Amino acid sequence: MKTFEFSIIASGLDSTADGFEDKFYDAGCDDALIAVQKGHIILDFAREASTIAEAISSAVENVCAAGAHVDRIEPDPLVNLTDIAARTQLTRAAISNYAKGSRGKDFPSPVVRVTSDAPLYDWAEVANWMALNKKIPVETAVSASVFQEANHAIQAGEIHLADRLKKREQEETIALEAA
Repeated sequence: MKTFEFSIIASGLDSTADGFEDKFYDAGCDDALIAVQKGHIILDFAREASTIAEAISSAVENVCAAGAHVDRIEPDPLVNLTDIAARTQLTRAAISNYAKGSRGKDFPSPVVRVTSDAPLYDWAEVANWMALNKKIPVETAVSASVFQEANHAIQAGEIHLADRLKKREQEETIALEAA
């Protein structure tokens, strides 16, 4: 078993009600720290599981069993160059060179704030590029892809994610290892 760290942003429960935290604990979220910020319930998980797909899917089901609505899973899928450097443990200068095309080819284009001084990139795309270029482990890119798939499923109203995330995890692993 490995420990996976991530946050679930949730809503739908009164954080001032008696037994608020107990609902999560009783539903299986005993491995999460609970906070409320700006009206959102934030559960910071350190979940033991065999895979990231298993960790995320079980946590989502536990949060829903507590009566909350899962809004999204973080870490945030949109990243700036500084975030990319931190997640890859590379220097900000190296990441900037990749983004400019002066080091490596075909770095993913920004997806938000494209014309600004601080564009945002899709972390799953960047992680995939970094793994294909041997800058990060395949496992990191697979995790990014699973987070992306989980958020897509949540936006579609799904709460039982195990099969979908396991499939994405397997497909991404096969594709990256084959490349």
